Amino acid sequence: MTMTAPVHPVDEVPPARQLAAFGLQHVLAMYAGAVAVPLIVGGAMKLSPADLAYLITADLLVCGIATLIQCVGFWRFGVRLPIMQGCTFAAVSPMVLIGTTGGGLPAIYGSVIVAGLAIMLLAPLFGRLLRFFPPLVTGTVILIIGISLLPVAGNWVAGGAGSADFGEPKNIGLAAFVLAVVLAVQRFAPAFLSRIAVLIGIVVGLAVSVPFGFTDFDGVADADWVGISTPFHFGAPAFEASAIISMLVVALVTMTETTGDLIAVGEMTGRKVEPRSLSDGLRADGLSTVLGGVFNTFPYTAYAQNVGLVGMTRVRSRWVVATAGGILVLLGLLPKLGAVVLAVPAPVLGGAGLVMFGTVAASGLRTLAEVDFKGNHNLTVVAVSVAMGVLPVGVPTIYEQFPDWFRTVMNSGISAGCLTAIVLNLLFNHLPSKAGSAPETVAPPAGGGEEPVGDVPEKSREEVV
Repeated sequence: MTMTAPVHPVDEVPPARQLAAFGLQHVLAMYAGAVAVPLIVGGAMKLSPADLAYLITADLLVCGIATLIQCVGFWRFGVRLPIMQGCTFAAVSPMVLIGTTGGGLPAIYGSVIVAGLAIMLLAPLFGRLLRFFPPLVTGTVILIIGISLLPVAGNWVAGGAGSADFGEPKNIGLAAFVLAVVLAVQRFAPAFLSRIAVLIGIVVGLAVSVPFGFTDFDGVADADWVGISTPFHFGAPAFEASAIISMLVVALVTMTETTGDLIAVGEMTGRKVEPRSLSDGLRADGLSTVLGGVFNTFPYTAYAQNVGLVGMTRVRSRWVVATAGGILVLLGLLPKLGAVVLAVPAPVLGGAGLVMFGTVAASGLRTLAEVDFKGNHNLTVVAVSVAMGVLPVGVPTIYEQFPDWFRTVMNSGISAGCLTAIVLNLLFNHLPSKAGSAPETVAPPAGGGEEPVGDVPEKSREEVV
């Protein structure tokens, strides 16, 4: 605020109208993903429509609280970056299994609470692992995040997975129209409007979709005006060993995914994530997950689709995403508002999603541009990691015959690719010759390219001998 101490863009507070517009844009970007988890889990358990509606409003409320903890922060909780929180998809399969094999929702919530406590305890350990995330690894992980999100956008474009009119030309036409609006606004509109290009694309797409019969607002009339989530609405939590073990595996997967997302946002905003701030971000994840178990919802993690939005709009203020968190709290307390947002057709979200998720992948390529690929094995690290990350995305049933814990880890393209990148970076750049690889892993930007190239003849002589 003062001339002597300029405020970092992450800490800037935009004017109220910009806060509201940018915040709403973030909500629309993640809303479909946020409500999908309670819909899938509740649908698999054959819950009544009233219970499903309750799960959704509880989820939105805790999404908002989790986002506020992450962005605003208190004590050692919260990374204080523009990070949007939502239910993790990594937990969907284990939760469906727990819920449908006799344990029900109480067993799910018991395992979620234990997983949240475990994440809080493990956060400092993960913070110390940050040195194993040089640009070679982070760029690869960000690239995989973007690629693995693109099928989600593809399903939206076609009308939403499982919809009766999936893949009809009218759905793809609407998505293409929204994509064209987003690109036109970004290219030709004034600076402020170009930053809310996604919001404008979604609003214009919704306006066009209503007269053409893509959506209706029947659900809005049926929704209640006010809905308060009370702790343990579905009964006291049950602590079953098998459920807890499977959810602890999920906790490790979500910590790995969140680490990649936090590093990505740190790169995009110019505020690099340090070991301490990474621990604070993961600790906030753990607290949000415990709150999820108490308030009838599920484990929470950083949402990668909003990482893409930060990169695309170049709006770096954490207060924008905190405003989005406030909007989610309102949607969780006012189900009628949530029903309005839920009426946005999937193809409209798909058109916007293509730009956002593609932006995440492009940001990964930008980070990889800093890495030296001459005279070393870095290309192999990227190639194999991306392959392992894309494998479960392209062939979702590839690990169908493996144990549940293995499927939980490897069916997430993000965690599979991230673990592969970390292991291969250690194998090729740390174990053989620490001295030769130090410039690669510690200081890869400009100036670091001379050393590794000079080391190559020496290394190859040793290998020949």
